[in-house]
Amino acid sequence: MERKENTPMRETRRRYEERNKEQRKQKSGNFGTMIPRELFEEINSFLKRYGYTKVQLIEAGYKALQDDAAEHNLALGKLVDGYDDFFSSELEAFEKQKKDN
Repeated sequence: MERKENTPMRETRRRYEERNKEQRKQKSGNFGTMIPRELFEEINSFLKRYGYTKVQLIEAGYKALQDDAAEHNLALGKLVDGYDDFFSSELEAFEKQKKDN
């Protein structure tokens, strides 16, 4: 990819990016996934209409998937709901499941 012509502002931004690149990578992540254009446009339209951000969409979706998974896994359900009264067998099973995944 060819760079655009250097201007003082572009040079400043590139230096800033180079200095802060690692710190920014440690603070955030990017799934880098692709979805069909039609679904992409539908989601963007929904977000714009109701004033949601993509981050809110991801967080809400993650929470919904956790809740769905918790319905099938008692130990996970307790974690999601904030319980800390696990039986030792539940903790062992949960640790084994984490290692297997």
